[in-house]
Amino acid sequence: MYFPYLRGRQYELLALRELAQGGLLGSRVVPVLEPVKLVKREEKFVIPYKMIPTFNSAIKVFTGKNQPIAIIINPTVGDLSDVTTVGAVLPSISGSVIPSVIIKKDTSEVVSALVGNGMSINEILTFMENRDYLHTYQELFGNTPPRFTLFPDERQFRRAITANKVMFEDKFKKQSTNADYIRQEDEFFSDDHLYFREEGFVGFGDYSVIGKEYTEGGFAPRAVAIHIVYFTDDNTLRVYHFVSDSNADTKDTAGKYYEAIIKLKKWFDAGQSRQLTSALSILLSHAESGYYPGLPTIKKLSIMHHLELVGKYLDGGLD
Repeated sequence: MYFPYLRGRQYELLALRELAQGGLLGSRVVPVLEPVKLVKREEKFVIPYKMIPTFNSAIKVFTGKNQPIAIIINPTVGDLSDVTTVGAVLPSISGSVIPSVIIKKDTSEVVSALVGNGMSINEILTFMENRDYLHTYQELFGNTPPRFTLFPDERQFRRAITANKVMFEDKFKKQSTNADYIRQEDEFFSDDHLYFREEGFVGFGDYSVIGKEYTEGGFAPRAVAIHIVYFTDDNTLRVYHFVSDSNADTKDTAGKYYEAIIKLKKWFDAGQSRQLTSALSILLSHAESGYYPGLPTIKKLSIMHHLELVGKYLDGGLD
């Protein structure tokens, strides 16, 4: 099973919603979503926070399709990084939604809130990346392991976590600027999908082509980069960074995108039909039409391509 970890930024939520709507995720992909945005409500005598509409619509599609998705109840970044806002997420936990927690200082309170809402310990997905909280994990789940536990493949974690293990690591080598990807346009991404079972794991996960780092907002780039994950002949995963050429200033982002997308089309036409997904088809159509969809949409389509491609591989549908 594959567990891509995404934050609830607009383009990530749209990527998940469109994948679920189109039935493109496959049966072995379980997105893990860490919500980061809230809508404040100023009226008196009401819950002071509510989830943004895109979050609600994405979760509605997943539950309507009976497609599993894990939602983090105690995020570490964004508007919900304070445990007092946990009530904003709890109403979303129903149907195919898997209640999920990050193992940290507030985890005991959050697990108590989940149990108080009728959920069992063995229904919960946990995310563990700080070895200082291994004792918290043992206290909460020592007798009854959670449904899944995502953690780095390191000795301290392997000793403490023995059941329902998911190998998790940030595979995306993020650069300071988009132009920096030119230094190594084609690089190794992952082979965890080949070895996780024989190493005693039930699944693997990563931060897709976004990476772990969380930032708010953005700025006009000097270069445009399109990050496309692909399978090699031996079924390892690599990522190709298609980068624009006219990177001296921030002018003409649409023109920079066209430079990058033409490179993507040439690469695809040179024998990469195996990588075709719905999102990649859309990107390729931009090379034909010259259409510029905006930077957030480029990120959305890159995520969609990655998740659909891995889902096809796990379901045995990759030619």
